[in-house]
Amino acid sequence: MAKKTAPVSNAAHPVEVQYEYHVSYFDSEVGRVQVEEFEDLQAAERFASIQLRSEDCWAVVERVEIQAYIHLAA
Repeated sequence: MAKKTAPVSNAAHPVEVQYEYHVSYFDSEVGRVQVEEFEDLQAAERFASIQLRSEDCWAVVERVEIQAYIHLAA
């Protein structure tokens, strides 16, 4: 009996690690915590700074790792 090989998978394989930036902030006008996503840190920091309109407001910038994937065809 011939030995069988495992089937070729078409699963996604990570290519490179990239980052996006999430700004969580308290919007005092609506009384809720909101979240916005940005591709670069400078834009995220500018947005966070703008959200600090009063003493009750706060903003946090977080770097989030994302991965780009390629899909192999079978």
